[in-house]
Amino acid sequence: MEIFGVDIGGSGIKGAPVDLDRGDLAQERHKVLTPHPATPEGVADSVAEVVGHFDFTGPIGVTFPGVVTDGITRTAANVDKGWIDLDARALLAERIGQPVTILNDADAAGVAEMTFGAGKGRNGTVIMLTFGTGIGSALFIDGRLVPNTELGHLELHGHDAEKHASTKAKEDEELSWHHWAHRVQKYLHHVEMLFSPELFIVGGGVSRKADRFLPLIEKVRAEMVPAQLQNNAGIVGAAMAAARS
Repeated sequence: MEIFGVDIGGSGIKGAPVDLDRGDLAQERHKVLTPHPATPEGVADSVAEVVGHFDFTGPIGVTFPGVVTDGITRTAANVDKGWIDLDARALLAERIGQPVTILNDADAAGVAEMTFGAGKGRNGTVIMLTFGTGIGSALFIDGRLVPNTELGHLELHGHDAEKHASTKAKEDEELSWHHWAHRVQKYLHHVEMLFSPELFIVGGGVSRKADRFLPLIEKVRAEMVPAQLQNNAGIVGAAMAAARS
């Protein structure tokens, strides 16, 4: 069974048909740059472009980098503020011409990893963290998702943690892997103090280079593993959500 998934990120919008039997992309993904400013209309056009690249018809799953409840986008930390309290599901469905399911991006990635990847078969408290333009989070208790946790906005050194420890912070400040890993370590300690997880799954594009920074992170009690689906997890999770709607 193939369902289309789209992952809206702060820098890029990517999508592909997903083989839900295998939990993997059925075709090579197509990516376009996220428009700046990332207005609802501009992003909707880009999502339609990604879907149109494959001439796909059928249910579409879409991730969004913020809180989503019943198709309404409630926050907009790294995109245009026009997304706040917007019926994004209706906007995207009208623009694409197909039924749309929309959910938080890290929640989508987490569900994919818990089903097909690094969290498969794991019980207890598991936290998926996606490092990119911001820091997304997905919290699972015995395999059940607690949606829209947004742990990247926990306060760290007087600011949102993602301003200090995201991949964007590493790039903007030209941090070495060692320096950035030290920041990530402080963030993980903070999350661990609050939730005491058994497992951290580290995702986002930087997960492809997990060997460069995970070994540098010390004194974290929880097991830490890179996301197995890497930066495709959001696409897979979006398609899973659409199939269940």
